[in-house]
Amino acid sequence: LPQPVKLYYISPIFRYDRPQAGRYRQHHQFGCEAIGDDDPALDAEVIDMAWQFYRSLNLNRLSLRLNSIGCKKCRPGYLAVLKDYYAQHSEKLCPDCKVRLLSNPLRLLDCKKHSCQPLADSAPGNTDYLCPECAEHFARLKKYLGTLEIPFEVNHRLVRGLDYYTRTVFEIQPPSEGSQSSLGGGGRYDGLIEELGGKPTPAVGFGLGIERIVLQLKDQKIAAPPIAKPQVFVAFIGDEARDEAFKLAASLRRAGIGVIQAIGGRSLKAELRHANTLGVLKAVIIGDEEVKAGTAILRDMTTASQETVPLDQLVRLLK
Repeated sequence: LPQPVKLYYISPIFRYDRPQAGRYRQHHQFGCEAIGDDDPALDAEVIDMAWQFYRSLNLNRLSLRLNSIGCKKCRPGYLAVLKDYYAQHSEKLCPDCKVRLLSNPLRLLDCKKHSCQPLADSAPGNTDYLCPECAEHFARLKKYLGTLEIPFEVNHRLVRGLDYYTRTVFEIQPPSEGSQSSLGGGGRYDGLIEELGGKPTPAVGFGLGIERIVLQLKDQKIAAPPIAKPQVFVAFIGDEARDEAFKLAASLRRAGIGVIQAIGGRSLKAELRHANTLGVLKAVIIGDEEVKAGTAILRDMTTASQETVPLDQLVRLLK
């Protein structure tokens, strides 16, 4: 496929480890991925998509946290500096961090234990040790986000623990702070496809937790967006008109117009009452006389005004 290939998924996710506060054994996630290009404009596009999604839900007081964790070329140098810093304070580390110091020092910055917070806050920042290519990538990303007027905070403690993650890391946080408060996040994983046996392929994406979003909507007392309503109701009068109404409803749906079709043998009055209950904008009424004339009655359900229109013009008028 032409690259970058842009994909999305919606899926249940299952956690093996014991769930922490704010996490579930099973939760639901959706995400977007752009695979095949390392342009920082793609990173900004992915971040903007997540940011605009939250805006569309009317969630407010959110913050975007951003970092760059470098690449295979510059990360080893930073890890050496980080290990040296933490080695000088090893007696202050929690038991988990003493293990991380030997096995995965980048995760030291992500420790949620209160005793480790001051050390992580004062640790050297990765962005001071980026190679020229990663530094340029990060600078361009920040410029793009400024162009999009998306506020962000560079946070050197924002990391990923797996080696295939590279460069951009981001999270979107709600007003309430907490170890599991992030609504979603993502970043670059330029090393993943190669690690799985494919050719080197840059990629960037995000994952958003649906349960977290629901909880945040409740916390901010925001009603969930309404389910999309059908736009048109097709009613008929008479047996001959029934077949024409069935055909017409199918043609409207194929034109991308949401349709509810009258079924059964109810009166026109009952059909229109049903249309009102559904909240449709327009009703199309076909009787036997309209079938003979090749016309339909187009009724505005808000004003109750109606007009007779040619059937072959109906799709154009409704669209």
